[in-house]
Amino acid sequence: MAGWRRTAFLLCRDWHLADDLVATVLDKLYRQWHRRDAIRSLDAYVGGMLARAAVDEHRRPWRREHLDDDDDAPVPTAPGAADATVERLTLDSYLAQLGPRRRAVLVLRYYCDFSVEETAEILGVSIGTVKSQTARGLETLRALAAPPTETVRQA
Repeated sequence: MAGWRRTAFLLCRDWHLADDLVATVLDKLYRQWHRRDAIRSLDAYVGGMLARAAVDEHRRPWRREHLDDDDDAPVPTAPGAADATVERLTLDSYLAQLGPRRRAVLVLRYYCDFSVEETAEILGVSIGTVKSQTARGLETLRALAAPPTETVRQA
């Protein structure tokens, strides 16, 4: 469940919403448990359910509550984990700038390690859509991670 929660967080960037997504997915999984023999990989199945639930949640803004973030709250970290924390926060801020579909494609492809075909099947889109969304998402992440270029004025 901790892995599912992390995946949900990467998809929606909010721990509380991630918990809600996991709870929603577990409820749906419980109701479909009689079909468990048809599930090849439970993690892949749940990953797809999480991705679809995150995209659905983004499509329904009237169902979400908007609470102010408490930016002054300290972020608990393990001793000596400062570099890992900075990397996670940087990646999180980059993922925040992607749309929900591109974020879902990148999380499924690179965090959950699904193939292009599996990602397409999970999201219910074509293989070409997965490839184009992956390319555009990675291009955006590279542009965000690139150091700003300085323009040199010649006199």
